[in-house]
Amino acid sequence: MAATLLALTLAVGCKRHELSHHEYMYVSAAETSLRDRVATMYNKMGTVHNGDRVEVLEKQRRFLRVRTDSGQEGWIEERSLVPQDVYDGFQKLAQDDANTPVQAHGTTRAELNMHVTPSREAEHLYQLKDGDKVEIIKRATAEKNPPKAPSPPKPKPSTTPKAPGASAKPDSSQPATQPVATTPATPPAAAKITAKGPAAAKEQPSPPKPIMEDWYLVRSSSGHVGWVLLRMVDLDIPVEVAQYAEGQRIVGYFVLNTVEEDGKQQPQYLVLLNEPKDGLAWDYNQIRIFTRNRAKHRYETAYRERNLEGYLPAKVGHQDFGKEGDLPTFTIRKMNDDGKIVEVTYKLNGPIVRRVLSPEEEAAEKSKHDAALAARMKEIGARRAQHPKPASTHAHHKSQ
Repeated sequence: MAATLLALTLAVGCKRHELSHHEYMYVSAAETSLRDRVATMYNKMGTVHNGDRVEVLEKQRRFLRVRTDSGQEGWIEERSLVPQDVYDGFQKLAQDDANTPVQAHGTTRAELNMHVTPSREAEHLYQLKDGDKVEIIKRATAEKNPPKAPSPPKPKPSTTPKAPGASAKPDSSQPATQPVATTPATPPAAAKITAKGPAAAKEQPSPPKPIMEDWYLVRSSSGHVGWVLLRMVDLDIPVEVAQYAEGQRIVGYFVLNTVEEDGKQQPQYLVLLNEPKDGLAWDYNQIRIFTRNRAKHRYETAYRERNLEGYLPAKVGHQDFGKEGDLPTFTIRKMNDDGKIVEVTYKLNGPIVRRVLSPEEEAAEKSKHDAALAARMKEIGARRAQHPKPASTHAHHKSQ
């Protein structure tokens, strides 16, 4: 009898629940073992790795019995898995940015979790190793420690004594909530002024500004896409170019073209830079073009544009400009004077950088030129009308 009671107690305490439907989860740990049972001492039934899919067969407290796609079965801690919706979120990231131009290449400086949104609190699935190569796609900024939503207050038990014989159910003939008489509350600001005077109210400290962090959306060598902290990725731009950053943060770089130097092709670069701090609303505020001085075997600044509000993605390409030939181009997105984000394209011809006007801009420039020319001709005509030229002296003598 005692043995039967003990068995029933263990069965209830384990809370085992077999699933009658298919439920899939994904391994978020770097690597973990499958156990033959939920106990301190267990046999290893197999190994699963980061990103592996498993089917959940049974739940028991903080452990799940799962089956891998290869047919291995065993118990695994629930904290080592994420549900299907998290996996779907990462799939959407990869699909949405499949065609976004790569803004830079980088190397991780530690083991990193890839998050589904740019936040420390966001779900993570895939992991990067120290020294992994990644492609930079986007940048974002987010609060380091966002305030958590307050939990709803618990209802306080009523302290009003019940009348003898009173029913537990409310009387349907009376309103469910009785109005309570109150007195107007003194506004907090008014109370402060009354207590300590107007000067004390003005001295109230402003709330501290939130600490912001920058994030990169990256694509790993295995094709996984996710958010990681920006400062944990070193860009792979050559030192001989990076040395000209002048204390600014390089957030992206592109190879525009290559030139031959001593039998070797040397790249020329577009570099995007920003202030060396997190939390800025724009992605970059300066662009620089570095061309190769083949005579002096060094990079030099061919073009620089400062004090702009630039936004990723930028892109590079090339275009046929007739007599100038096929030239490298680059397009950036920046805020104009009207507060709109517009695309601006430039061309590189040797060490010379020039704007490439869009068809609309060309039409506007032509219209402006034609209007200025018409105004000039009208002004010249008015002057000639006011000051007509005298008759020719040669014609006058001939008539005599």
